[in-house]
Parts: sequence; structure tokens; C-alpha cells
Amino acid sequence: MASIKLKGDTSGEVTIQAPAVAGTTTLNLPATSSTLATQNALGVRNLIINGDMRIDQRNAGSANTINVDGEYTLDRWKASSRQAPTYNRFTVQQVTDAPDNAINSLKVTSLVSYTLASDDYHIISQYIEGTNIAHLGFGTANAKTVTVSFYVKSSLTGTFGGSLRNSSGTRSYPFSYTIDSANTWEKKTITIEGDTTGTWVTSTATGMILWLGLGVGSQYSGTAGAWSANNYFSTTGTTSVVGTSGATWQVSLVQLEIGTEATPFEHRPYDMELARCQRYYHYIGDGTTTLLYGFVISTSNNFRLYQSDFPVAMRANPTITYINDTGSFSTFRQDNKWFNAISNAGNTTDTETLYQYKADAEL
Repeated sequence: MASIKLKGDTSGEVTIQAPAVAGTTTLNLPATSSTLATQNALGVRNLIINGDMRIDQRNAGSANTINVDGEYTLDRWKASSRQAPTYNRFTVQQVTDAPDNAINSLKVTSLVSYTLASDDYHIISQYIEGTNIAHLGFGTANAKTVTVSFYVKSSLTGTFGGSLRNSSGTRSYPFSYTIDSANTWEKKTITIEGDTTGTWVTSTATGMILWLGLGVGSQYSGTAGAWSANNYFSTTGTTSVVGTSGATWQVSLVQLEIGTEATPFEHRPYDMELARCQRYYHYIGDGTTTLLYGFVISTSNNFRLYQSDFPVAMRANPTITYINDTGSFSTFRQDNKWFNAISNAGNTTDTETLYQYKADAEL
């Protein structure tokens, strides 16, 4: 009976090879552990959620002007703009202009021509849950090397920057990349040696942040290519997108993975990626006042009590906002899997009461 052989060597690679079978042609499958990782989906390699920008529960493709410091846009992607008290420096939008093998990108459009002060920053970021980076071993002698890769397109050329940082801002790795041709999709790859020092949260709180700079002042910019005990979002001397009115910057197929090389982008099924986004935020409704979510578990002449189950278990007990409701709802009890909504607007048992909701457990 034929069998498949596993061949190892001192390189640490494992080669999988099927032997010749009597009476048949030789079957030779020269697959190594590296080629399997690059050509096959072995679990979940990509630590970034919604890296292909397909999911936009909040805005459904509409442009969002950033007017606070830290506002979620496309799912899992936060835009930060510190130049208080004036914001409104750029918009973020999900668009269909995308690199090959993608259908969407995140597009930033500058609304101003602004000269950065030293303590200004304008950035796009993803906050990564600590439970999802625990296996990297950051902060220990066994910290693993990781690689960041993404496709970027801008109306500007030059050197741009970003950073990988811990949650407290006490460890950061600024990196730079160059956009060579305007309005052209280009792939960028940055390999980062694992950080053996510092504190890296491995709970359900923020464990790691990936920053992509759109214009960062000198206070938050450092030297590229080395870990620092500073709160850096980018590198010194980079191009400022907000420095040119009407300038655009787009990104898609963002991947963060273990290893020294960038593997092909991990395309996960839509339902899987949506569920991963809904762990942090979801919107249950259709924008009208005609639908009821949840079921009645108690009624009286003065109130109705409903129960709703979240589509997935959320990261933590979420903040619930009621929308399009007809009964002045509030939350009675909740955990990260379900909640009770109570309406005490003088409802009688034969009066229909409607609600839809948003649940937010973002980092």
C-alpha cells in the first residue's frame, strides 16, 4: 500500500512527497512547509480583520468626514486626527477601485492644504485584540518575526510611514515605504523582528496597533527600522497627505503574519469575515421603523421586555444604541451574547413596539 512520505532536513523545512505506485506513473508532489503556507489556507494567517476592506457596516460606502480623534470607519479601521479644536482634515470611504484580487479599498481624500505642527497626527489604524497576538510572544525572548504587507495607491509620490506599537505606547517600530508612481497600485512589504522587551497585552483588550500615517508631526515620528521605547506613529520626513488639498491615498489587502516573507493575501469567506467584524460592532436593522428585533418575554400595562441575541459573542459587553424605536427603549440586562431591551413608554399588551440597535464593543 502506497503512503505519503515526510522528509525533513536541517533547514527546518518539511517536504511532503508521494511515492511511486506500482503499475502507475510516479506521483511527485514537492510541497514544503513554506509552499504550503503560501499556496494554501492553513488556518488563519492574517492577524488583520477586514484587510480587503469588504465590510462597511457603519457607512455602507458613503464618505465619512473625520471630525473626532479616533473614529471607526470601515469595519475594524479607525481614523485618528489630532489637530484640535479643528478636525475635518480628510474623508474616509469604501470604494470599488482596488488592486487585483480585491473588490474594495479604503480611500482617504484630503480636504485641506495643511502644514503639520510637531504634535499633530493624521492616521489610519487597526487595533488588534490581545488574544489574537498572544502567540507572537512579544515581550519575551521567543518573540516571532512578523511581516506587514499591503497594496497602496496615492495621487502623491515619495516616502510614507507607519508603525507597529503596543497598547501603552511604550514600544513602537516605525517603518517607511516608498510610492514610486502616482495613481498606481503598488505592493509594499515590511518585515519586523519580534520585540523581546516591553509589555504586550494578551487579554481581550488592545494588544497591538498597526498605524498607517497620513501626516504625522515630529513628536510622533521616529527613525525607521528599529524598536523604540517611544510612542511613534510614523517615521521622520514622510509625505503628508493632508498637506495637499484634494490628495488621495488608498489601501487594501492589508496582512500581518508570522514570518520573514509576505505570503499571498488570505482571502477568507465573507460570512467568516463579517462574523469577525461583528465581534466588535454590528448594526441590526434596515434603517426603517417597520422591523422588530427580539421577542417579548414579559408584558404588563406599563412595559414590555424583549430579548435579543447577538449574531456572535462580542469581545466584551457592548454599548447598545437603539435606533428607529417606537418605545423609548433602554437596556435592562446584558452580557456579550444577549441583552434584554425594556420599553416603559406606557405600552399596553396589544400595542406593537419596534426597535433596531447598534452594539459596540470596539477596542
